[in-house]
Amino acid sequence: MSVLIKNGRVITAVDDYYADVYVEGERIALIGRDLQVDADRVIDATGKLVIPGGIDPHTHMDMPFGGTTSADDFESGTKAAAFGGTTTIVDFAIQQKGESTLKGLDTWHRKADGKATIDYAFHMIITDMPDERLPEMRRLADEGVTSYKLFMAYPGVLYVDDGTLYRAFRQAGENGTRICMHAENGIVIDEIIKRAVAEGKTEPRWHAKTRPTRMEAEGVHRAIAIAEVANVPLYIVHLSSSDALDEVKRARARGIDVMAETCPQYLLLDETIYDRPDFEGAKWVMTPALREKWNQEVLWEGLRFGHLATIATDHCPFCFKEQKELGRDSFTKIPNGAPGVENRMSLIFQAGVVEGRLTLNRFVELTSTAAAKTFGLFPKKGTIAVGSDADIVIFDPDRKETIGVDNACTHHMRVDYSAWEGHTVQGFTETVLSRGRVVIDKGTMTTEGGGSFVKRALCGSLLR
Repeated sequence: MSVLIKNGRVITAVDDYYADVYVEGERIALIGRDLQVDADRVIDATGKLVIPGGIDPHTHMDMPFGGTTSADDFESGTKAAAFGGTTTIVDFAIQQKGESTLKGLDTWHRKADGKATIDYAFHMIITDMPDERLPEMRRLADEGVTSYKLFMAYPGVLYVDDGTLYRAFRQAGENGTRICMHAENGIVIDEIIKRAVAEGKTEPRWHAKTRPTRMEAEGVHRAIAIAEVANVPLYIVHLSSSDALDEVKRARARGIDVMAETCPQYLLLDETIYDRPDFEGAKWVMTPALREKWNQEVLWEGLRFGHLATIATDHCPFCFKEQKELGRDSFTKIPNGAPGVENRMSLIFQAGVVEGRLTLNRFVELTSTAAAKTFGLFPKKGTIAVGSDADIVIFDPDRKETIGVDNACTHHMRVDYSAWEGHTVQGFTETVLSRGRVVIDKGTMTTEGGGSFVKRALCGSLLR
């Protein structure tokens, strides 16, 4: 199959030019003005942006949590991602405590194999790591899983102690791989939660009030200190607050190899949403929690100046009925997570580019290229260049839509609400190619399945 995309404005993290793009098979074969080639399909992109497919480096498809499982699996979740202009996700495989990480990887391969419409890769969530199993981390890297996530939160479930952190950090550094860190002081937070519940404070708003930003900042500070001693590159996931960002900025000023992502919810929503009546605030119970509104502009500044490297979603959807309602009697029982994989690109284009916070190049960098470079996917993914995978989005910068479950073109996630209900966006995905296959054609899905597991390259420096 060959595709010729004509007359588009090509935007990468560093380029901005008008050209035709010729795709042959799975890869980009030619880029130039007025290309005269025969193609099986010609797409006119006049007036549109031609950008690399989005890369969401933080999703949770088919994930068990809180007595239930996230509503999107790899079939529905990757379809929704494609509709939104994302062509690669990096999901989190989970090691069960006491079991092999390789067994966890096999489980996630079974979950995804044959179901995904776009390409996918895996991080590995490590829940314990005794000395005798440290060699597994090298084997994971050989299998293309070159980053690992550890938790300072959720004692008794995903939490690991500082000794385990150091062992895993040190091994990851020696292997040339990267650590992803959920940085919150879960031990102290659990004490705050116990006191709140004892005082009868059980409504959804107490989810935020029991997770103060100082506990996020303390976790970030401690993770950076351990990573510095262990000599491993560190990536802080879903950073949500000014307090936590300050720790990243201080470390980077000292030359420490630490990066951080944030998410649309922390850039555009705030903690007042938890006060909605009739338990509706439960829809936005996620971890970290939404923060006071003033944090948002600090995070946008962090994106502009490079202290925040990527924008992911932490897509972990639970239906309001039957799943979120498990916590009606206490916020501690509400499954943590919210949907968003479909809406990221349009939300960030609206709030970033249209509202003047980001350039077009920085928009592409934050939603695609930086994740590709950080996690060993570049230049296969994350750019428009000859030889790169033909993961291409034709994006209409002028189209406006109002996001909501009743708008069929904005909601394909398998969840009964939208975290972005009523938000109007300018900028919308029109056509999507995934490795040369046209999977979305002017808003209609034309190809299902066909997504593949992507082995990632080493993403740390062995010369550090």
